[in-house]
Amino acid sequence: MKIRLSILSLFFAVSGTFITPTINAAETTAAPRDASSLKIASGSALLMDMQTNKVIYSSNPDVIVPIASVSKLMTGLVVVEARQNMDEWINVDISNTPEMRGVFSRVKLKSELPRREMLLIALMSSENRAAASLAHHYPGGYAAFIAAMNAKAKALGMTSTHFVEPTGLSERNVSTARDLSKLLVAAHKYPLLSELSTTKEKNRVVPQTQLHPGFP
Repeated sequence: MKIRLSILSLFFAVSGTFITPTINAAETTAAPRDASSLKIASGSALLMDMQTNKVIYSSNPDVIVPIASVSKLMTGLVVVEARQNMDEWINVDISNTPEMRGVFSRVKLKSELPRREMLLIALMSSENRAAASLAHHYPGGYAAFIAAMNAKAKALGMTSTHFVEPTGLSERNVSTARDLSKLLVAAHKYPLLSELSTTKEKNRVVPQTQLHPGFP
């Protein structure tokens, strides 16, 4: 199986939130670039220096919009902070996620993967079944997982953010560019999330019984 695409590329495209870990601090203070010359397609954007958390540029950063698959970054954060066994094999289960009906997936229902691999394909390939399955196997179950997503958002000060499911398929998963910058800063503190969410390609031998193009 070869999967490509980072959840962070979706993060940038959907939210209009930009983080730059390598920007020269002197450049932003002594000789800042003219923000008026920036051309950004998104109606809401925020540019932040990751080293200082300084906002360099913003445009309508508090507009509330559906955030689609960016939701999976919060899904990953909740999974990591639950400290579950990442080597435990869990099965693909979307029974609690009605938004998954009719959605294409390459992962077969009831197949099994280690939790780490499930998180990898959720973040790297934006695999919806993987995200839903991680929520299903959370302590307390699916409802507890969604509650944990919203509790974490509140703890991070994401006051304009709300989640109803772990994949981002629902338009009721909403946030703002400003709130999402807080999520990214929090997720960046976990090396595993940084690793998995920026992985560009992963090769894995998977039995034909576990992987195939299909719909629920």
